[in-house]
Amino acid sequence: MVASLYTNSEISLPQGVVRYRDEGTGPILVFVHGLLVNSALWRDVIAALSGQFRCIALDLPFGAHTSPLHADADLRPSGIAQLIADCFEALDIHDITLVGNDTGGAICQLTIANHPERISRLILTNCDAFEDFFPLPLQPLVVGARLFGIRFADFLTWVLQTKRAQRLLMTSVSLRRAEDATLDVYFSALRSGNRGIRYDLIQFLKHVSNRSTIGAAKSFRQYQRPVLIVWGKNDLFFSARNARRLKQAFPYASLEFVSQSRAFVPEDQPVLLAQKIVEFVGESSAIEPNGKEK
Repeated sequence: MVASLYTNSEISLPQGVVRYRDEGTGPILVFVHGLLVNSALWRDVIAALSGQFRCIALDLPFGAHTSPLHADADLRPSGIAQLIADCFEALDIHDITLVGNDTGGAICQLTIANHPERISRLILTNCDAFEDFFPLPLQPLVVGARLFGIRFADFLTWVLQTKRAQRLLMTSVSLRRAEDATLDVYFSALRSGNRGIRYDLIQFLKHVSNRSTIGAAKSFRQYQRPVLIVWGKNDLFFSARNARRLKQAFPYASLEFVSQSRAFVPEDQPVLLAQKIVEFVGESSAIEPNGKEK
């Protein structure tokens, strides 16, 4: 089965149009990507799961989305968490397993902290957490956005204008060699000249602060639902120490490390990640939060 790279649906919210892929039927999985990529990150995971689950992957305003939000949309991390919650409501979905990677993992943490009602399970792969939002090597993105605004997005676009530069960036987060078609889906929107897309990216970057993730972490003890953490061992950015801290912070969490994967576990180990999701949802569906079998 060839995994589609493209979104196939869209929804209109007060913040603007959000595009998303919606494949399969069954228990609901919602996938949240990170910076400078889009729902295509999850294509191979969804291909492996859509026979058993309804898989929804959102295109969030992180620079690889094709539909800019309204100029007055709240693009703070808390605003993105609200956007996800609004998608849940608009799609009328419940009993959700929320799955996040990279920046999207941080947004998932804010979502379960502030809008937990429809979320039954949380799965985090390598992501920002606690004091590391962003990790130190990525802090120049925040500084550049705050100092230079939209001009910084123009600079990023210039840096990423060649396939070589794009592939070099992907190599820092994924061991898998990115195909040209994948690079096009990730980077074409930023390079399209659409100022709205660049504006969305900069507005988000300006407001990135570990105050968000530190604040969200204070609520983790109250999240009385199953959590699975799947962490790539070869990550250059997100610390394994934070993976262990996340496991300790949640009352009902398990942690599994994955070999041969950097930060983008959905790119490097999609089949293994899909297997872990199937096992986790099946096991947690049969157990109450207090540990008793249903």
